[in-house]
Amino acid sequence: MTELPAVHAAHTYELTAAVRDEIRTLLDTAFEGDFGDDDWEHSLGGVHALVRDTGGLLIAHGSIVQRRVLHDGRSLRAGYVEAVAVRPGRRRQGLGHRVMSALERVVDGAYEFGALSASDAGAALYAARGWQVWPGSLAALGPHGTVALPEEEGSTYVRPAAGHVLPAAGHPLVFDWRDGDLL
Repeated sequence: MTELPAVHAAHTYELTAAVRDEIRTLLDTAFEGDFGDDDWEHSLGGVHALVRDTGGLLIAHGSIVQRRVLHDGRSLRAGYVEAVAVRPGRRRQGLGHRVMSALERVVDGAYEFGALSASDAGAALYAARGWQVWPGSLAALGPHGTVALPEEEGSTYVRPAAGHVLPAAGHPLVFDWRDGDLL
């Protein structure tokens, strides 16, 4: 039986410029050029889960960053999953699950819940791991007030942190503002 490659977790500040360049190259390749500078910026500032093959090639990545989310009069600390990717040719080998397992440990230890925006290709991975589509409405708190995000409904997934329950769907999740895609 072949041993699975280890997952290494590191905060952005611990990554050298060369490792950050490796991650960006992987993301550009995995997303076939549809991973912009704003997407890259969103993936920084938190914990990265990195998987390398036996030769040292980066083959999988994901990161988790803190987002503030307003819900029913409270400001909640959410772990937001970003930039989950597996190198083409290495997909369907459980590497995405290994990355998500590492990121979910961060959610369980540091946040009230986890959230992410899933592509059509990634949705099955998250659903298989117990993430669920947020059934309520979504918004972002922008420079000029709250902006509804109906186009994100149906593709935003959430997961409670260990010992927590998800916010009630009767009130919207209102995420902090950022450049580029808001979710």
